[in-house]
Amino acid sequence: MKGNKELLEKLNLLLADELTAVNQYMVHSEMCNNWGYEKLHKLFEKRAIDEMKHAEKLIARIIFLEGTPVVSKLGTVKIGADVPQMLASDLASESDAIKMYNDVIIFAGDVRDFATREMLENILLDEDRHIDQIEELQDQISQMSVGIFLSTQVG
Repeated sequence: MKGNKELLEKLNLLLADELTAVNQYMVHSEMCNNWGYEKLHKLFEKRAIDEMKHAEKLIARIIFLEGTPVVSKLGTVKIGADVPQMLASDLASESDAIKMYNDVIIFAGDVRDFATREMLENILLDEDRHIDQIEELQDQISQMSVGIFLSTQVG
């Protein structure tokens, strides 16, 4: 099925964003693993896998719409030097992703591609959950102090 050219371009932008997120979360995961923060390591790793699944869905949809997935372009990977900076970088990235998804969801509806819109809406729910998790961790750091928070993240 031949897809709308502009929609395919927007789907490739979302794909680049997801692939960027995979890289950012994997680096954050491995940094936390190196520091001995096993719970954060697992949390970041799971989020990277979520983003990988989003990328897979976008690739499949682009191919279905007879487009070519672009996997060689990434956005800026923002690596935090410590856990609070990681969370701030991740929150900014997720916030940007949510804005992009909302914009493309509206566009998909405008070009009457409701199947793509539904797929994007499902991914958006995951992104909303990611924001909620990040804000929850930031609240814990704020309430406990970073030192006490990090002591709860060890194996």
